[in-house]
Amino acid sequence: MKTLTALLLWAILLVLCWPLALLLMVVWPILWLLSIPFRVVASVMEALLALVRAILFLPARLLGNRRP
Repeated sequence: MKTLTALLLWAILLVLCWPLALLLMVVWPILWLLSIPFRVVASVMEALLALVRAILFLPARLLGNRRP
């Protein structure tokens, strides 16, 4: 669905302003390649935060949910 929407928007841009649409076809793969390191860093940070959260909540999980 996301790809279909992007294709439809690109087709509308092609009709309205074809030089911009052609420029977008050339620039988009370059921008995608440049964004790969940022996505890798984001994945690593998400994993580290999940690890810290698991470590912080470990005592509560071991003790269980005891109500007085």
